[in-house]
Amino acid sequence: MTIDAHCHVIAVDRDRYPRNPLGGVESAWSQQRPVGAKELIAAMDEAGIDRAIVVQASTAYGHDNSYVADSVEQYPDRFAGVFSVDMLAPDAPQQLAHWVSRGLQGARLFTTGSTMPGQASWLSDPRLHAAWAWAEENDLPLCLQMRPEGIPALRDLLDRFPGVKVLLDHAARPDLTGGSPYDEARELFDLARYDGVYLKLTERTLVSSTKAPADPELFLGRLLLDFGAERLLWGSNYPAAEDDLPTLYQRSRDILAVVPAAAREQIFTGTADRLYPVKAAS
Repeated sequence: MTIDAHCHVIAVDRDRYPRNPLGGVESAWSQQRPVGAKELIAAMDEAGIDRAIVVQASTAYGHDNSYVADSVEQYPDRFAGVFSVDMLAPDAPQQLAHWVSRGLQGARLFTTGSTMPGQASWLSDPRLHAAWAWAEENDLPLCLQMRPEGIPALRDLLDRFPGVKVLLDHAARPDLTGGSPYDEARELFDLARYDGVYLKLTERTLVSSTKAPADPELFLGRLLLDFGAERLLWGSNYPAAEDDLPTLYQRSRDILAVVPAAAREQIFTGTADRLYPVKAAS
């Protein structure tokens, strides 16, 4: 079994699912390459991917998670869903509870992206604490779309809420340009001391590791040594990444061929299956 831990769905029907992107600017990819739930299933079947974790497209829908929720409801055996809420809002815990009640299994904090460059400062705002406390109490994984500049604020949150599972989208975009021993990414590796930190190895990160002087065998070996395969998971970033899903999957398989087979199985299946298990039929 293979699980894609990071992909997106975009509805063609803009009337039923209106666009309301964070920052007020819709991402180019969501306009140019919209892939709906049915089309994603077809792409997964072509690529040989069994399940997908559908992450809220924040630069298309902001905090309206209706399409993700409807997609998961339609295909519960193929999708798990990650939603987004305003974590600074006074009713953020209630918003988290609402989307969990709709069958979604994780939340996303979006502090940077193609339409919102730089690292937003609100990750250090104390108003987040109520929502993080709710996530800790209810075992709700939190994905963070962030840059390395946000790691100090993240460490403060991890110290305060050690029970929260945190998944770093694109492995927090580490700087690999200096090559091994990756001193520019040392703050990322320092996060390995937090048992609840997981890294998504997406197209962006894997391809970056192949560009000299970076080396995928050395970089991935360091991740396995520091984090362990049980805290690494693969995601295509489809369709935000430009290629078709079979191409993205095969490229990732080729790059990850440098790690032991048991570690690959964990990265492509085991970690995501543990964090986002298939829900029993009601």
